[in-house]
Amino acid sequence: MSDTPRIPTPLCEEHIAKGDWNVLWDQMRELDPEFMEAYLAFRSVPHRNGPLPQKVKELIMIAINAATTHLYGPGVRRHIRNALNHGATQDEILEAIQLTTVMGIHACNMAVPILMEEMAAHQAKS
Repeated sequence: MSDTPRIPTPLCEEHIAKGDWNVLWDQMRELDPEFMEAYLAFRSVPHRNGPLPQKVKELIMIAINAATTHLYGPGVRRHIRNALNHGATQDEILEAIQLTTVMGIHACNMAVPILMEEMAAHQAKS
C-alpha cells in the first residue's frame, strides 16, 4: 500500500503464532505497524502479568466479546478455544456467557451456538 519499508513487528508475530490474532488487525498492521506494536504491548499487559489465572482472563474475554455492546463472534470463538485449552469447563464458559445477559440476551443468542461448536471440536481433539 505504501512505499514505506515494513517495520519489524515482533509482537504481531508473537500474537499470530499463539493464535491470539484478530484478522481485522491485518490492515492496521500494514498501514501503521508501529501503532499495532504499541497497541499489542498495551493490550498484552494484563495477559502477561497479574494474579488472575489465564483461564479466568479468557473467561472475561469471552464475556467482553459476547457482550451486547460488542457481539464479536470471532473473538468469542478464539477465547472459548483459549479457555478450553487452559482447562475451562463447558459450565464455566456458559456461566461467563450467561453473566453477560445483564446487558442483553443477545450475548447468549450469539455465544451459546459457538460454545457448542467449540466443545464438539475440543472433544474431538481429545
